[in-house]
Amino acid sequence: MKEIKGVLPIVHTPFKNNNTIDYKILEKEIDWVFETGSHGYCSAMVSEFLRLEQYERLELNKQLAAMNNDRGVVVASVGTESIKESIKLAEAAEKNGCNAVMAIAPVATALPATAKAEYFKAIAQSIDIPLIIQDASGYLGSPLGIALQLEIFHEFGPDKIFFKPEANPIGPNISQLNECTNSEAKVFVGAGGVHLVESYKRGIAGTMPGCDILDIIAELWRALEIGDGERIYQLYLPVTAMMVQQAQSGLDSYLLIEKYLMEKRGIFVNQNMRQPFSLTMDEYTRKEVDKIFELMMKIL
Repeated sequence: MKEIKGVLPIVHTPFKNNNTIDYKILEKEIDWVFETGSHGYCSAMVSEFLRLEQYERLELNKQLAAMNNDRGVVVASVGTESIKESIKLAEAAEKNGCNAVMAIAPVATALPATAKAEYFKAIAQSIDIPLIIQDASGYLGSPLGIALQLEIFHEFGPDKIFFKPEANPIGPNISQLNECTNSEAKVFVGAGGVHLVESYKRGIAGTMPGCDILDIIAELWRALEIGDGERIYQLYLPVTAMMVQQAQSGLDSYLLIEKYLMEKRGIFVNQNMRQPFSLTMDEYTRKEVDKIFELMMKIL
């Protein structure tokens, strides 16, 4: 079994003008992932997974597994509003060769902790590959709580249950998960990389940023691995500046800027997103993003 660790970006889903997924461009994106030295990739919320129909979710995860060509790890998003649908996605992901699945809790209903636990346990029981429990409450939904996550961890063990905590405060939550599992838990950090340096020091197995500035995130991970303090902060400061822009309005502002940069890099041919979408980029934001991106390219 491939070890699930390191830089595992969340892929952005490219759409044609007719609103269907552009798998030719997606393959180009996957090649870019490995060109940066990343260790694999995932589907998740910035893949616009929640805006896809179920057959599209199944096909996207299937194609992501097929495009890997044994180059790294593939993690498939399987979070939905029902246990039945999530199990279907998880079983298909395992069958198609994904190395792990990742799920957020249902968000349409304010579920009690017992119902959330039942949901995650049902997914874990349906597959042999690991489940990454994503607490996405920094963007949507409500926090899972450490007690709930530890209950599932202790029932299934460290080889089956991993974590991606994105409930605030992220840093202390990472430390608490490590302390309460005797550092046995594999913990991953997201949020585009804005918490990466602090999280690395607290103890994480990897990071799950977007693909838009993946080359600088991968370089930052390498600097962290060798302990190059000067290089770490040379890379990290523009990352935080970019994340200030991306985090202004929740998940949609991440997507807006990420897809803008994917087209700017020439990886995507457009910035098409699934509607409804909550905002557009104004000229002030675009100029600031362009300036930060220019500074990033100078230090790579």
